[in-house]
Amino acid sequence: MHLALFDIQDQQRNLLMNALSEAGHESSFLTSHEPDSQELREQRFAMFIMHWESTNNKKIAYLHALRKQCGPNVPILLLVDAGAESDILSGLAAGANDFLVKPIRKEALLTRIHVSLERAYPAWQAADKIAFGQHIFEIRKAKLTVNDQAIALTQKEFDLGLLLFKNIGRPLSRAYILESVWATESEVSSRTIDTHISRVRNKLQLQPEYGFRLAPVYGYGYKLEKITN
Repeated sequence: MHLALFDIQDQQRNLLMNALSEAGHESSFLTSHEPDSQELREQRFAMFIMHWESTNNKKIAYLHALRKQCGPNVPILLLVDAGAESDILSGLAAGANDFLVKPIRKEALLTRIHVSLERAYPAWQAADKIAFGQHIFEIRKAKLTVNDQAIALTQKEFDLGLLLFKNIGRPLSRAYILESVWATESEVSSRTIDTHISRVRNKLQLQPEYGFRLAPVYGYGYKLEKITN
């Protein structure tokens, strides 16, 4: 699914776009503040995510116009500041379907998005399963099967495994792994990453005898490789 992000700060925007990419979605950041912009005319977005402030009259007008232009079924999710109950009420009144209070947690964000998409598009299954050979990731259930066998994983192990497979053959820095899997969580040590890497290596059978190599990249991070005979 192609999702649109509107008026979101750079740091949070990168976090959201990375999370959406890992979940199998495409995302674009809208630069125009006009609901009849060329971006909206040329792209068919399945959902909109926007930072919301009820004191901003331009945003209120934009949301009203966006809802009118896109019709009643396209989901609109608002990101609101903590303690801003009036923002929530005004946003829902202006046409939004749902809201999420900041700071944003990746798990909560993806759950809200998937629920909204399922309601709006009952036949939607595109982002539910991503297959890498015999490794099949079911995004909404955070479930992994390998050779038709279910693998018991924590959410973090699932996220890390999916991240590695989506970047197979590409070295990933520790900083990128930390941002992608642990998001805004603080005080996550280097040892925590190493421990999760070790668990994922064993649980997902990422060893040479199974056709994979998950190895450290000295002074940088880790790299998953597919071994070809």
